[in-house]
Parts: sequence; structure tokens; C-alpha cells
Amino acid sequence: MAAEQRSPEETIHHSDQGCQYAAIAFENRCKDEGVRPSIGSVGDCYDNAMAESFFATLECELIEQESFSDRSEARLMVFDYLESFYNPHRRHSALDYHSPMTYEEIHDSQEQTLLPERRPLAAV
Repeated sequence: MAAEQRSPEETIHHSDQGCQYAAIAFENRCKDEGVRPSIGSVGDCYDNAMAESFFATLECELIEQESFSDRSEARLMVFDYLESFYNPHRRHSALDYHSPMTYEEIHDSQEQTLLPERRPLAAV
């Protein structure tokens, strides 16, 4: 969903050393979707620290606070948590104490001001 909304130049799927991520079928699916696979180092807890931090927060702030009747309800609650609280409001030290949405808006506006002006090429 995020990749569809933002259309990044490159999408990377970062994973641990799980055997499912080394499978040819997974590699082919990544290739079909235009995604570059990336597998983390063995025993390096800092390799994917931001993702680890996110899942710890999700577990603490939602999963441990709720009980779900089934997977469908859990998916809906996680989606609601992300869209109505985490992305628009939850501040992060790694984002200079901005929410992800605010940080992205600031980054996008700064990127626009840094782009060079387009000028017609001079005739030779």
C-alpha cells in the first residue's frame, strides 16, 4: 500500500535469514514485483533496528492491549492503529520527534526546494 501511494524509485524487501526468503520462488516473486530482496546479517541486532523498534512498539501499544477474535479482526485493528494513530500522530526520536506523516511532509517540501530549476538548453 505504501509503495503504491509513494511510487518509490526502488523498493527493498529486507528480511532475516529465514529459509523462505532464500527460496527461488520468493526471489522470482520479488523480481516480478520489481522489488530488490535484502537479507540481514546473521546475529546482527542492529541490521534492521528501525523495523525491530516498530514491531516492539506495535506489540506494546496494541497487541498486548487487545484480544482479537480472529485474524481478520487483528488485521483490521493493526490497520486502524497505523492509519489513525501511528502514522499521523505518534512521535519518533529517529524522526526528530515528528510523526511519520509530518516528517514525510517536511522531507518532501525540503526536497522540492532543493530541486534545480529546469532551464532550456542553450543552442550550440
